[in-house]
Amino acid sequence: MSENEYISTPNFSLSDDLLAIKSLAESFANTEIRPYALHYDESQEFPHEIFAKLGELGFLGILVPTEYGGSGLGYQEYAIIVEAIANACPSIALGVAAHNGLCTNHILKFANEEVKQKYIPRLAKGETMGAWGLTEPSAGSDAGGTQTTAIRDGDYYILNGSKNFITHGNVGDIAVIMAVTDSSKGKKGISAFAIDKSMSGFYASKKENKLGMRCSDTASLTFDNVRVPASHLIGSEGEGFIQALQILDGGRISIAALSVGLAQGAFDASLKYSVERKQFNMRLADMQGIQFKLAKMAMEIEASRLLTMKTAWMKDNGEAITLQASQAKYYASEIAVRAAEESVQIHGGYGYIKEYPVEKYYRDVKLLTIGEGTSEIQKLVMARQILNA
Repeated sequence: MSENEYISTPNFSLSDDLLAIKSLAESFANTEIRPYALHYDESQEFPHEIFAKLGELGFLGILVPTEYGGSGLGYQEYAIIVEAIANACPSIALGVAAHNGLCTNHILKFANEEVKQKYIPRLAKGETMGAWGLTEPSAGSDAGGTQTTAIRDGDYYILNGSKNFITHGNVGDIAVIMAVTDSSKGKKGISAFAIDKSMSGFYASKKENKLGMRCSDTASLTFDNVRVPASHLIGSEGEGFIQALQILDGGRISIAALSVGLAQGAFDASLKYSVERKQFNMRLADMQGIQFKLAKMAMEIEASRLLTMKTAWMKDNGEAITLQASQAKYYASEIAVRAAEESVQIHGGYGYIKEYPVEKYYRDVKLLTIGEGTSEIQKLVMARQILNA
């Protein structure tokens, strides 16, 4: 086999630049986020001050070129930053992931220059948060059930409908919304629009009271005869669903990274507890049953990290990642659920108490097997990629 016939493989060591970003992200997470994570979880307040600081660091414009006010970084940096923040607070990491990977990235990749200049600098600096609207009350995994409509009216489109489970629905002023422009074409009749709350009739409604990820703003959006300039159509009519699939490929890298960070946080807490806690005149860490749990957790977390970073590396190098993104997202999120559950078990009764961080990890983690494509959808994507290869 010749050299160029080998499957390309990333370098397993991080460059000095990546290590510097990792150090910066971890330092910020430990000093500016971790001490306040429980407060924001309890209050369900959106942490505006923390996100303002994230904007100053450039962590809200990670993938945005410098000419638009962003950091001009890639998906490896993106994954490293999200993992570090998730270790301290998965809920805040979710906001970073959704802002960078969905709304901001959709406009950056597919919108015209006018729309980019209007919205991207504000998003990159964190002047407002970005929302991304695909899910509806009757259209979750089945995007073909989209009922929000956009009807052409001269130089405008008139948007009517609603979206739910939208991250930053309340705190975000800018949104990318998928709407039906031609109902006869099914998914090929869905288009994407960049809109903002200065447009009359566009507003947030119900704020969700969630099990976990409680300081991540999740709300419904309503569109009541919203007049959207035709120039705010992203790409061409009928391209919205295809665009969304491409955006979700990249977004799944961030959810995989978030999963790794959460799982690592749960593991770190369990390792610390098992060394300090004594039962039957011995440390938990000296008990074989606990050792086996820790060993398996560490192995699975590292495998998740490798899958995630390989996919990020492939994305940065222009390779197709649909299969790898689904693999990373599926595996890392399922492993995170298992790690969080095992962490509570290791802590015993204390794992059920808010004084210990594993209780929050346990509540936060389940969203990761649901958001940006459920585990069941990931298996469908993987199967189709394998069968069509």
